[in-house]
Amino acid sequence: MTELTSILQDYRILGLVIGLATFLIIGLFHPIVIKSYYYLGTRSWWIFLIAGIIMCALSVLISDIVLSTLLGVVAFSSFWSIKEIFEQRERVRKGWFPANPRRKDQ
Repeated sequence: MTELTSILQDYRILGLVIGLATFLIIGLFHPIVIKSYYYLGTRSWWIFLIAGIIMCALSVLISDIVLSTLLGVVAFSSFWSIKEIFEQRERVRKGWFPANPRRKDQ
């Protein structure tokens, strides 16, 4: 256990810190999905798959509970983003988000 984790546990705020970081990570993935679809289209799904697998592996290998947990959150946010990439395509088709005029595959 790292010193930071000990301090957070001593002050009984470890859960709050992990919760806040989880909230921020999930919030960060929303614009990442939008930009990924805008520039790469649905073919960007494999990037999220590879990132998710790497983050899963790192989460298992790292012993620090806070870092391991946050890597797990990033991993599963990446996996969820695969679904969101395809839903973003539908949102663009409905006109809720702008299409990239330079991409011909839309």
